[in-house]
Amino acid sequence: MSFDRDLFLPVSREDMARRGWDFYDFLLITGDAYVDHPSFGPAIIGRLLEGAGYRVAVLAQPDWKSAAPFAALGRPRLGVLIGAGNIDSMVAHYTAAKKRRHDDAYSPGRRAGLRPDHATAVYSNRVREAFSDIPIIIGGLEASLRRFAHYDYWEDKVRRSVLLDAQADILTYGMGETATLEIAARLASGTPVSEITDVRGTCVVGKHPGICAYPRVEVPSFEEVSASKRAYAQANMVEYQEHDAVSGRAILQRHGDRFLIVNPPALPLTTRELDRVAELPYVREPHPMYDEMGGVPAIEEVRFSVTHNRGCFGACNFCSLAFHQGRTISCRSHDSVIREVKALTEHPGFKGYIHDVGGPSATFRRPSCQKQLKSGMCRNRACLAPEPCPNLDADHTDYMMLLRRLREIPKVKKVFIRSGIRFDYLMKDPSGEFFTDLVQHHISGQLKVAPEHCVAHTLDYMGKPRIEVYEKFREKYFKLNRRYGKDQYLVPYLISSHPGCTLEDAVRLAEWLNKQGHMPEQVQDFYPTPGTLATCMWYTGIDPRTMEPVFVPKTPHDKALQRALMQWRKPQNRKLVLEALRKTGREDLIGYGKHCLVKPDKGEHPPQPARRADSSSIGDKGRKKPRADTRTRVEKTDSPAKPVRKKGWAKPKKKK
Repeated sequence: MSFDRDLFLPVSREDMARRGWDFYDFLLITGDAYVDHPSFGPAIIGRLLEGAGYRVAVLAQPDWKSAAPFAALGRPRLGVLIGAGNIDSMVAHYTAAKKRRHDDAYSPGRRAGLRPDHATAVYSNRVREAFSDIPIIIGGLEASLRRFAHYDYWEDKVRRSVLLDAQADILTYGMGETATLEIAARLASGTPVSEITDVRGTCVVGKHPGICAYPRVEVPSFEEVSASKRAYAQANMVEYQEHDAVSGRAILQRHGDRFLIVNPPALPLTTRELDRVAELPYVREPHPMYDEMGGVPAIEEVRFSVTHNRGCFGACNFCSLAFHQGRTISCRSHDSVIREVKALTEHPGFKGYIHDVGGPSATFRRPSCQKQLKSGMCRNRACLAPEPCPNLDADHTDYMMLLRRLREIPKVKKVFIRSGIRFDYLMKDPSGEFFTDLVQHHISGQLKVAPEHCVAHTLDYMGKPRIEVYEKFREKYFKLNRRYGKDQYLVPYLISSHPGCTLEDAVRLAEWLNKQGHMPEQVQDFYPTPGTLATCMWYTGIDPRTMEPVFVPKTPHDKALQRALMQWRKPQNRKLVLEALRKTGREDLIGYGKHCLVKPDKGEHPPQPARRADSSSIGDKGRKKPRADTRTRVEKTDSPAKPVRKKGWAKPKKKK
């Protein structure tokens, strides 16, 4: 379906001419195709500036080979805003195995290669060539996660802050609305960009630390963290702890003879402010210039979805959300969400289904506790893992009432939840009423949750709860499905090769999956993305929370072994699974019993079963005493061991 291009922000001189513009204020450059939807950061910033009275033009996926395309719309009056897109450009281009991706859902027709590697820095340098001394403000996820000196997995080295590599004037981190409006207002008032150094949620570079306007702490310099992994881990932990709008201080980090100054995070938007941002006049569609190119596939997942919250106090160590949006929750009002859903029912493509009412974690609509509002998030304590905090407020009533109101809207047949249910948070809900509503009304065939692993110390490195919590959730989930006559699946997300996960742990995960009767169709290998605590562990071999050594499976072969164990039934993985079992002394899992992962090679007899701990006891503490495996019993004789024939097995033919 196509929409009038004049409903979108201008993307050409012709568009500006039809509006009667002889100048414009800001050029907004993005590494994604231009999609005017609130799930796309550039659309939010563009509409926000437009709503504040500024003229904004959009340059999407420009050819970066020269500066000419960046000057095609003319010089903006106030400045240039640059973002790499909804995800880091390197993640968009490469798999966890560093292989080039063949498609890009954020580009027209899934075409790959329409943005450069390290897009933020490349775009910024081209703008500097095109417009010389114009103010340049970089932002978005890539800039946010790379604001400090950071380890780059793809180059296998520590890079400077992207602010220096980009030669930009200001970096906005986090969601950026408040900071962008304040910067725009100061530029419009005639303030030189070099004097805009004190905006919360921004980073600048200065010759001396005195320009910092906030209480501050200094972390090891770029040179130190490049030379010392211990210094890198120390810096990373401080950067993580200070990312709090209530208690966070400014952070200084030397880069040569200059200081990177990272001001404290911007205050989270209030409910009223978030309502306004969500209800700006988005078209909610890709620009019609992409119609003949196959459209922009990324819109399909979010076209009929609603974001009702921001922030995540789940704080998984491998996730970038805590370092980008922060751990403080902001949420929209019921009335705002209802207005958006009612508007969606008038969309020509609407068929009665709201695909998602969610956010970083769908069920978070309140602070984790009252202390958070006054003192900020606890620095050395996670809200949910390894055990839920005693102060945790897990009441789901507000979210449940919102969903019930949405179900009553005319033309709405179903309201689904797809963006993540924290099962540990759900299990702490004192009433359990939301769980019942979830199973009855809000699952589209299957529910995806993320236990990630089953071994206690690996889960600790991940920042996830114990597997027993998931197992209790699973039991209750299927009990409710049976009660209400539902046939709905449960799909657990799992990560292989996470820091702290040994090959023995991977075998225990395979055992657990086998016992659960589940083999993942797809496996997520750990991906070291900039800024996260898990990436720090992967690079340094140190847990920054304790400064203790941590095992890291780094070689491609080590990672392949762990990945193969999670899909042990696949014929192509057989050789790797056998190797892993023999390396770990787990030949008891080679055989014909139900507990076995693979059968022995042709002509090879299964080994004697070892006395192992019950695989249901996965934690490191309180493990059950080992017991003999009685499922496949082998008599001790002088002859080679043979599997006991079970009832129903076909009798072997006699050899001639």
